[in-house]
Amino acid sequence: MHDVILVGGGPVGLYAAILLRQAGLDVLVLEQRTTRSNHSRAIGIHPPALQALAEAGVADELMLRGVKIREGVARSAGREVTRLSFTGLPGDYPFVLAVPQVQTEQVLEDRLAEVAPGSFRRGVEVTGVFDTGPSMLVTTASGEVLQAQLVIGADGGKSTVRASAGVTSSMQHYPDTYLMGDFADTSEDRSSAVLYLEPGGIVESFPLPDGVRRWVVRTPSLIGCPTAGMLGQLILDRTGVSVDVGSTSMLSAFGVHRRLARRFVVGRTVLIGDAAHQVSPIGGQGMNLGWLDVTALVPIITASLIDGADVGQALAAFDAGRRGAAMTAARQAHLNMALGRPLPAPVLTLRNALFGRCNRVPAVHDTIARTFTMQ
Repeated sequence: MHDVILVGGGPVGLYAAILLRQAGLDVLVLEQRTTRSNHSRAIGIHPPALQALAEAGVADELMLRGVKIREGVARSAGREVTRLSFTGLPGDYPFVLAVPQVQTEQVLEDRLAEVAPGSFRRGVEVTGVFDTGPSMLVTTASGEVLQAQLVIGADGGKSTVRASAGVTSSMQHYPDTYLMGDFADTSEDRSSAVLYLEPGGIVESFPLPDGVRRWVVRTPSLIGCPTAGMLGQLILDRTGVSVDVGSTSMLSAFGVHRRLARRFVVGRTVLIGDAAHQVSPIGGQGMNLGWLDVTALVPIITASLIDGADVGQALAAFDAGRRGAAMTAARQAHLNMALGRPLPAPVLTLRNALFGRCNRVPAVHDTIARTFTMQ
């Protein structure tokens, strides 16, 4: 009998397991993938999430591996529109940390091995989760039946845990599509994030460790068989920037949708991360949102399983609060996508001028900076 079984060993599930074990609980993490993906995937760690990761003892290691983004620059037609500085943000981390997800997961997995050796199992496909009254049962494709007092679903958008709990979700598909790639950084932007606000749609550029830069381009439709040359040409056409297409280390075309589970808590099953909510990756909120789910949930679980407290009201507040946070993030992601949609050049010029003028007002600048860093 485990205290908690976590289904899903991505960054959110690993982080939850670390905090629960540090609180004194017995945890088991089941991950279906036999190996970790080498793709960079999610890269941005926002200040509130970095503060949360410090509780797990991994913030310092992540900062050694990452790039601190202290400002964002908006450009259009070869000219600067405005700058957004994060250095005045409150707290210990006045920056966004750019770390490839593969490295983030490695740091978290290593930390879990330190605090709970043997608690992480790969290659385990969970087929069902059942509440029997005395305990929760987790069944696997290999025929195992595992027991726990509580099950946490951190198993992504196609969550088996969510389906087993009978939780439905709302889904909204957006018309926005993107092409993304990582290239050797030949720019002079160093650790700055850059947004190119162009009539054909936005182009985003973010620094990564080891001299790599990520580029994201809004496309008119989803590209079925993208190539590095195709992405490089789109970047050149819109921004005038030439990238080294031969240095591509990751390439991905994707569409955007939003999913929100109608409940995050059902009996002794709790959903976190993408199993509970999915938002547009534009803005980089998804992984961070999952970590903040965990920081809200762990004290409740600890109070219940260690102290024997009645946490019914606390779980109801967690459900309502984290659903609210997910909806706020979805609205911000919607605004981020709207900012990057194509506009006629005269309209775009007027909007950019207004944006630049407003951003020069200190109170407005600080509000925008806090919004883009989830504060």
